[in-house]
Amino acid sequence: MLDVSAQSAEFARPRRRGMVRRVAIFASLTLVLVAVAASLYLVRTVDNQLADIAKTYEIRRQARELMLAVVDAETGQRGYLITRDEAYLAPYNVAIGNLSQTYQSLLALLGDNPAQQARIDALVPDLDAKRAEMARTIELMSSGQSAEALALLRSDTGQQLMERIRSGLQEVIGEEDEKLIDRNGRMQLYRQLTIVTILAALGAAAILAYALLSRTQRKVAALSEQQNLLRSQNEELEAHVRARTVEAEEARGHAERERARLETLLQDTNHRIGNSLATVSSLLGLQLARTQSEEVRTALEAAQLRVQAIASAHRRLRLGADLETTDAAEFLADVIDDLAAAVPSGKQVTFEKHLQAMVIPARDATTLGIVVSELVTNALKHAFAEGEGGIIYVRFERPAGGVTLLTVEDNGKGLTGGGQDGLGAVIVKQLARQFGGGEPSYRERPGGGTSISVQLPRLDLPEAG
Repeated sequence: MLDVSAQSAEFARPRRRGMVRRVAIFASLTLVLVAVAASLYLVRTVDNQLADIAKTYEIRRQARELMLAVVDAETGQRGYLITRDEAYLAPYNVAIGNLSQTYQSLLALLGDNPAQQARIDALVPDLDAKRAEMARTIELMSSGQSAEALALLRSDTGQQLMERIRSGLQEVIGEEDEKLIDRNGRMQLYRQLTIVTILAALGAAAILAYALLSRTQRKVAALSEQQNLLRSQNEELEAHVRARTVEAEEARGHAERERARLETLLQDTNHRIGNSLATVSSLLGLQLARTQSEEVRTALEAAQLRVQAIASAHRRLRLGADLETTDAAEFLADVIDDLAAAVPSGKQVTFEKHLQAMVIPARDATTLGIVVSELVTNALKHAFAEGEGGIIYVRFERPAGGVTLLTVEDNGKGLTGGGQDGLGAVIVKQLARQFGGGEPSYRERPGGGTSISVQLPRLDLPEAG
């Protein structure tokens, strides 16, 4: 009886160890996917914050433009009243013409901020009164009533109006400056959260390695990521009475520099996230090389391929001129080229791309790249037998009057090859729902092979220029 009990205990130990190993693998891979999803969410949040910062700079610029328009008009008025030289009326008329246009532009930018909009609306009586006062003095001087015109000019009315206008615009600019400080703080927080999610992914990889290696091994040293502090400095622009042409050139130059800085910050953020995910992939590759279990190797290879796909999508993202969109055809072509380069040399698989030029939101491009990577990886894994090759077709198009459609086909073994119930299929299904799509459609391809189609209604945007 004792011998039988001992044998049963010895037989139960491997089963318990196997169960613990599977639980550890599942928990670690789940943590990696959660960290990746959190990184994608934080990237979208950073995109929105950068857009808000750009809008805040534009509001500050328009407020200063409005103040400069009033100053230019008053300068032209005083020059004409003092010298009676009608040449001063030219800058006056230009400034009066730009005053309303600048005001309307500023009002449109503040449409989603009732408090700021109320401040601008409160300036309307003073702006109208100031224009009326300047027009009245010019009219009096033109009609020969110089004494009355100069008397009106020397009164405190115009100066009081200018002080109220200047004070109101300074309040608007001050409010936007406070927003910039707040958003800079949020950017710092989001960067820290991004680092935390990356470290969480690294921790999951370390846990996975610890579960598979013997207890005598020490934990893999975590790689520390250097932080690049993103600071944005608020620039105080002093209002000078300059010629209108010089002021316009300086304003345009400032706007171009700010836009270039924001674009650099966003590209740097995407590049760093891609590099961090590539580091996670390298760690998984190191563990893969040291693992003997086929089950574990399969899980590690799948995790490594998914992390590589996400890293590739981040590195390949190129923003458009508006910093909010990208060309889907160019982006997907680069992602597919990376997938083709990763195909083992012994597997003769070629790719055919049919990608329609289409402008899509940059925040959705990375998710779209993950969907394509999952579908292509699924075809590479299940469509072709060992040692055989074939063709994988990737189509991204929007038929006239239809819905944007992503299709991945192969000329391999057909639906009997599998791949409809795995983790990759679950990921594709979940991500497709973010674009308003239904269940992915699996069907036999005419001539042999499998065709998988995913509808993406929320990517229905105009074609790229």
